[in-house]
Amino acid sequence: MKQSSDSIFSSQFFSFVRKEFYHVMRDKKTLLILFGMPVMQILIFGFALTNEVKNSRIVVVDYARDLASQQITARIEASQYFDIEKTILDQKQIESAFKNGKIKLALIFPEKFNDELLHQNKAQIRVVADASDPNIANTLTNYVTLIVQDYQNELNKNISLPYRIDTEVRMLYNPQLKGAHSFVPGVMALVLMLVCVMMTAISIVREKETGTMEILLVSPFKPFLVILSKAVPYLILSLINVVSILLLSVFALDLPVNGSVLLLFAESTLFIITCLSLGIFISIKSATQQAAMTISLMGMMLPTIMFSGFMFPVENMPVPLQVISNIVPAKWFYIIAKSIMIKGLGITALWKETLILAGMTVFLLIISLKSFKIRLS
Repeated sequence: MKQSSDSIFSSQFFSFVRKEFYHVMRDKKTLLILFGMPVMQILIFGFALTNEVKNSRIVVVDYARDLASQQITARIEASQYFDIEKTILDQKQIESAFKNGKIKLALIFPEKFNDELLHQNKAQIRVVADASDPNIANTLTNYVTLIVQDYQNELNKNISLPYRIDTEVRMLYNPQLKGAHSFVPGVMALVLMLVCVMMTAISIVREKETGTMEILLVSPFKPFLVILSKAVPYLILSLINVVSILLLSVFALDLPVNGSVLLLFAESTLFIITCLSLGIFISIKSATQQAAMTISLMGMMLPTIMFSGFMFPVENMPVPLQVISNIVPAKWFYIIAKSIMIKGLGITALWKETLILAGMTVFLLIISLKSFKIRLS
């Protein structure tokens, strides 16, 4: 008897899932949103956009501790472009700081920097930048180079044999400074957020508008499983979107995945479930498809673009906006995707972001279920 009821349950559940798949495949507009938007955004964002930076976290490693290095550091510190941490680090510690996203640039003064400048009339400064975001890396290195050149020009005013300070620049993770390295992870976050939230919200509200949802809810089939059956197709279709985005990135934009593809898929699945949970919550609170679309499209697109960090650096924003950015799921997925794809990091470096997304998912599911029950009472 139990096996019979289980088979009936499975049959009902998969019939609901199949029904939703049929609806999606018959709707050309839905297919265009699901599969056309990711391709267009990858191509547009991957080739077109750049942005400006300031207040970036950098580290000054001063092995010289002499007059010239301190004067140059003071000039850099006085500019609005940098938030400086002065310390002595070895090579491994510097690389670790880059991998963890704690700094954007490292400025390294070698020993006897001032002596070489005074006695040999030339010295070298090493500049190491995180080029996983090429625009930021290129901009920051240019700022540093200009400040050093300005200092050099002041030294050369009253001497016959000019001093020369060379800056050795090294770009980590993205030596060619390709814009796709920054925008592909951001577009993944944007596309998955919009598609999952909007499609889920609309599909459930549509059932409520036509009256079929009420019929389903009074059936022996549990309400939670009804909603789950509506979300499963969009989970599968969103994973197909992830595959298409990665294929475009590798073959069209020449952006390899340096980290674990399996981990990237696992993190993408977690983010998709987070977005589906948000879509379910919006659908429960919305009375019409138009309201659900407006909330999911405008309410999700702007925060994702503004606060995820891929269009505008979060550190440039006022502190209240930086705090608000922490509640945007796309911000955490953008950090995860960029770290895996470009820096090649693993779960040990990304556990905090993963835990935050998991916590958001649990929270959204809990409040959705509670709101759902209250709505039916």
